[in-house]
Amino acid sequence: MRKVSIIGDRFMLSDMFEEALKHHCRLHELDIRKHDLPWPDEPMEHGYAVEGMDGLKEYMGSAGDVVSLVDDAEIAVTQLAPFSASIMDRLPSLKFIAVSRGGPVNIDMNAARDRGITVVNTPGRNASAVAEFTIGAILAQTRNITVGHDSLRKGEWRGDLYRADIAGEELSEMTVGLIGYGEVGRRVVRFLKAFGCRILVCDPYVQLSAEDFRDGVVQCSLDRALEESDVLSLHPRVTPETARMINAQALARMKTSAILINTARGPLVDYDALYEALRGGVIKSAMLETFGVEPVPADWPLLQLPNVTLTPAHRRRVRENGQVRRGPRGGRGAPLSRWRARAQPVLT
Repeated sequence: MRKVSIIGDRFMLSDMFEEALKHHCRLHELDIRKHDLPWPDEPMEHGYAVEGMDGLKEYMGSAGDVVSLVDDAEIAVTQLAPFSASIMDRLPSLKFIAVSRGGPVNIDMNAARDRGITVVNTPGRNASAVAEFTIGAILAQTRNITVGHDSLRKGEWRGDLYRADIAGEELSEMTVGLIGYGEVGRRVVRFLKAFGCRILVCDPYVQLSAEDFRDGVVQCSLDRALEESDVLSLHPRVTPETARMINAQALARMKTSAILINTARGPLVDYDALYEALRGGVIKSAMLETFGVEPVPADWPLLQLPNVTLTPAHRRRVRENGQVRRGPRGGRGAPLSRWRARAQPVLT
C-alpha cells in the first residue's frame, strides 16, 4: 500500500484531489492522509529569500509543517506546499510530487532531480480563466467602465465620458500588443481576433501559427510592441530577462494614450516607475491584478490614483479551475496512475 499525503487549500480542496486519485488509481491501494491550508483566506508567501526555502515562490506552510504532514509518504499532492532541498532531505521516503499549477515555483526542481523525485505539474490549468479575465480588463479600461462605476458610486454623473476626446477609440480600431505567447497569450489572441483589432505578439521563443499569420497577427520586437500598442498586455513568466521589464525606460517608449494590463506576475513591473508614469501622464492608465507584494499595503501609492484599476489576483481563478477533472480532458490523478503502473514514465 502506497502512502499519499495531500496538502490542499480552500481553493484546491484535498477532498477533490482524493476523489481524482481514487478514480485514476482505483486498481492500487492507497493510504491517504489529508490537510487543507488556509489560503486564500490567508495570504501565501511571495518572497524569494526566506531562510530554508531556497528561493521558492508563491507557497504556504513552513518546513516543519510540510515535513510533519508528508512524513513517511511516498507521494505528495499539493498546490501550495513548499518543497525545498532541505525539506526533501528530511523526507527520505518521498518519490513523487504532484503540484496542481502551471509553473511549479514552490518546488526546487533541481533538488528533486538530484534526489530522483518525480515532479509533475499542470501547464495551462487556469489559462482560459486568465485569458477571459484579461479581455474583461481590456474592455474595462478602454471603455472607461471602472471610471464610470466609481463616479456613480460617489453620486457623480460623468456625462463627459461621452466626449470624443475621453471616450476614445473602440477596440476594433486599436493595436493590442502581447508580451509572452504561452498558454494564456494564445487564448487572449484567439479572443481578440473577434474584436477585429490589430494584434502584435512579442515572444522570441515562440513562432506564430499558420492561422495567426493568416489572421494578420504580427510577431515583433519588444521595442515595436512598446511603441505601437494602444493596449499592452503582459503574459510572460518571471525570469532574469523579464523581471521588472516594464520599467521607466519601457514606459517612456509607450504612447501617452497607452493602457498597460498585467494579469501575469507582479515582478514583471517596476511599480514605482509605473506610479510616476501614471501620475505624470506618460501612459493613460493601467489595470493590475497581480502585484510585487500581496496583499498590497493599505497605503500603497497606486491605490490613490484614479487611472488605475486594481483587483486581487485570486479573482482570475474561477471555480472551474478549483475542480479536479476526472473525465476525458484529464485529471490530477492520471500522471500518478501512469507512474504507479510504470506504463508511461513521467519525466521530472
